[in-house]
Amino acid sequence: MQISNSTVAIVTGGASGLGAATAQALADKGAKVVLFDMNQDLGTAHAAAIGGAFEHVDVSNATDVNAAMAKVRRDLGAIHILVNCAGVGWAAKTVSKGEPHDPDMFAKLIGINLVGSFNCASQAAAHMVQNDPINDDGERGIIINTASVAAYEGQVGQVAYAASKGGIVGMTLPMARDLAPNGVRVCTIAPGLFLTPLLESLPQEVQASLGQQVPFPSRLGKPAEYGKLVCHMVENSMLNGEVVRLDGAIRMAPR
Repeated sequence: MQISNSTVAIVTGGASGLGAATAQALADKGAKVVLFDMNQDLGTAHAAAIGGAFEHVDVSNATDVNAAMAKVRRDLGAIHILVNCAGVGWAAKTVSKGEPHDPDMFAKLIGINLVGSFNCASQAAAHMVQNDPINDDGERGIIINTASVAAYEGQVGQVAYAASKGGIVGMTLPMARDLAPNGVRVCTIAPGLFLTPLLESLPQEVQASLGQQVPFPSRLGKPAEYGKLVCHMVENSMLNGEVVRLDGAIRMAPR
C-alpha cells in the first residue's frame, strides 16, 4: 500500500512516544492522520502540529472505540491504516511481601494493552473490509499492533505487562488469517528499549546504562525509528502475519 494524501490512518496512543512519532511519520508521507488518546491537551497539540485530527478515546471501552471509528469513517470516507500504540506498563510481582498481585491491576493492564488493541483492530477491520481495493493485490487496509520484547523475555515485576504483550503476539497470525480473504494485513512490532516519555524521565546516566545493554547500536531506540518501520510495513505488502522485533538484538535479563 502506498501512503498518499488519500490514505486515512488512525494511531492510538498518538499523543506521545512511539504513537506520536508514528503519526508524524505517516503525516510526513501525506496521510490523513487521526490520533486516539486519553490526553486531550497533548493529543490536540500534536494533531494540530502534524495537520491531523484528535479524538478522545479510551481504547479499553468498545463503545468509545466504535463511536470514534465511525466518526473517522464518516468524516474522512475510509480507514486504511490502524497503528495500535496505546498502552501502559505498571510493574508488580506475582507475590510481593507475602501479598498476591492485585487482580484488578492485572485486569486493567490487560484491558488497556490487549483488549484495547483488539477492540481497535477488530472495529477498524470492520471498516477496512468495506474499502475498495487500493492496489493490484486487492489490498484494503493494514493493522499494526505494538507488542514488546517483554512478550518473550518478561522481567521480574512484568507478569501483567508481559502477559498483555504476549497476547498481542499471539493474536497477530490468526487475525491476519481471518482478514486475508478481505485484503487486510496484520503485523506486530515488538520494540526493545526505546526513548519513550517513561525512559526520558530517568537520569541521563541511567538512560546511558540501559542503552549499553543493547548489543548494536548500543543506545536506546529512537521513536522515529519505530515510525520508519511502521511506514515500511504499510508499503511492503508481503509483510503479513509477522511479528518483528525492533530491539538492536537485545535479550532482556531477568532484572
